[in-house]
Amino acid sequence: MSTSSTAARKTPDLSTRQLRAFLALAELRSFTRAAQASHLSQPAFSALIRTLEDAVGTRLFDRDTRSVQLTPEGRLFEGSARRLLDDMGGAMADLADHVERRKGRVRVAALPSLAAGWLPSVFAEFMQTWPGIRVDLDDALSDACIALVRSGQADFALAASGAGEAAYSDLRGQRLCADRFHLVCRTDHPLARETRLTAKKLAPWPFIQMARNSSVRQALDVALHPLRLNAVFEVEHLATVMGLVEAGLGISVVPALTLFHFRRDTLVTRPLPLPALTRTVYLVQRSEGSLSVAAQTLHDLIVARLGKLKLDDF
Repeated sequence: MSTSSTAARKTPDLSTRQLRAFLALAELRSFTRAAQASHLSQPAFSALIRTLEDAVGTRLFDRDTRSVQLTPEGRLFEGSARRLLDDMGGAMADLADHVERRKGRVRVAALPSLAAGWLPSVFAEFMQTWPGIRVDLDDALSDACIALVRSGQADFALAASGAGEAAYSDLRGQRLCADRFHLVCRTDHPLARETRLTAKKLAPWPFIQMARNSSVRQALDVALHPLRLNAVFEVEHLATVMGLVEAGLGISVVPALTLFHFRRDTLVTRPLPLPALTRTVYLVQRSEGSLSVAAQTLHDLIVARLGKLKLDDF
């Protein structure tokens, strides 16, 4: 067997222009009419067909002065040419749908306090404007949010705690806001009427503490160190904090963005004048690569809306 017969044949590079010209000629069976339908001069059209036949290595048409007919190889190629053009048309239409935001998918990871309280209205605005884009949400603590971005499972995250340091590795953290903290207690608790709140005045009272891996707990531990609180419960969820405080089992300290959990007639929330006690919220994404058009659109909307948020209103 010769070397030429065993060598792999290189796949020809075919253009959609060549394929459309081939199908026009296959349908109209006339170089003149096919050239007119393709908006080309007849010499230019003939040259296009000739380069196509050179590329595939065989004649696709039998032509004489009276007619143009597909060769057996031309008939074989016709179905493939139509599928190639259909596939290319579908691919381009799908890409255009994503670019024009008629289609798409965005996955966001966010702190539970943001996912439950502030983000839903932003998602509603986004999905009303771009109804074809699906939004997936992972509500998780900061470390889990960052891990989802790092692994590529989430497009970006709204996180706190150590998220700012992500800018020094494979992630980029954009500061969005500083979330201040509030005391939460029952309306009949002595601290509800205390004229000037200080950390030392909180310390003796039974305290409902968040889990150690939460951004709320981490901010509180840093700001109050070395003061020790009288923790009687340590829980995972803010709804649990609310229930325990409402039952009179203790007081707690929570960020402004979580105060929607505590809007009860039985409870009081009061700002804590402790400058060191803040929780910075970051928008975190991977350093390398860009977001999809859909993800970038939601990213920009979140930045714009959170930038207008006045935490003093809470």
